[in-house]
Amino acid sequence: MIAEKKYLKPSTIAEAIKFANDFIDDFCFVAGGTDVLVNKFQGNKDISCLIDISNIPELKKVSVLKDKLNIGALTTLESLKQHDIIEERFPALLIAAQEVASPMLRKTATIGGNVLCENRCSFYNQSEWWREAIGYCLKCEGDICIATGGKKACFSKFVSDTAPVLISLGAKIELMDINGCKTVDLESIYTGDGIKPRNVPETAILKNIILPLDIHFKVIFKKLRPRQAVDFTSLTTAVSLSSNGNLRLVVGGCDPKPVVIDGSIDGNLEEYIKKALAKSRVVDNDYYSRKYRRDMMKLFLEESVNELLK
Repeated sequence: MIAEKKYLKPSTIAEAIKFANDFIDDFCFVAGGTDVLVNKFQGNKDISCLIDISNIPELKKVSVLKDKLNIGALTTLESLKQHDIIEERFPALLIAAQEVASPMLRKTATIGGNVLCENRCSFYNQSEWWREAIGYCLKCEGDICIATGGKKACFSKFVSDTAPVLISLGAKIELMDINGCKTVDLESIYTGDGIKPRNVPETAILKNIILPLDIHFKVIFKKLRPRQAVDFTSLTTAVSLSSNGNLRLVVGGCDPKPVVIDGSIDGNLEEYIKKALAKSRVVDNDYYSRKYRRDMMKLFLEESVNELLK
């Protein structure tokens, strides 16, 4: 018997949360759909109810509230550049956004979707028949990590390009669910577990991404990928220097969660880079080899720090 398919399109956050709780075991939120729908068609998401939140106006606002910039989760990556305050205060975020996917996809892909995009692995993000032929991995109910041969942990990689920049800027996010609204550090939602990479409640909606305006930052963003368009990252780095002298190194594409190293511009810069390399659990689950990605990570971080020191 074929399960009934449902497509729901709420007009408010409250209505979306209600729908989510009505279909709590068999639904997925969708907005731009550039990540969710691909995973659904590949059989990596087996759900029968889609809740389309793209028609909720309050999720599309970009506004200043006192010393904070609120970016609505449904703000498309392409439309970020229309806001002068982002270009003036957070140019690295625009650079990162323009490095995501392709121009056409950026017109529908949202910043919230990119922050919450699913971890990827070259052995998992394939068609269903391919995965069945090679053998199911831990991320799709198998009993082994094909990339490492281990049976305890999945190392699917964190691939958001905007999140490393946002974390380097000290971003927070506003989450809403049936229990109300709460604000948490963006960095805190990533678990490091490749199977369940985020600890955001299934029925919660990401409402805003919040950036501080009372601190000034300089950020250097770098990305490694086979082609200059479409491809997900093989390595992303964002290194920030704040006006109070704090240095933050953030690395994506090399671990199930963003690798974050905090320090000071007056500290031991070589030691910070060594810590980032040591903390990154890079495995061979990408187009590029593990060794090459680690070599490029060291190079990216060194170059970024040197650029900030100029």
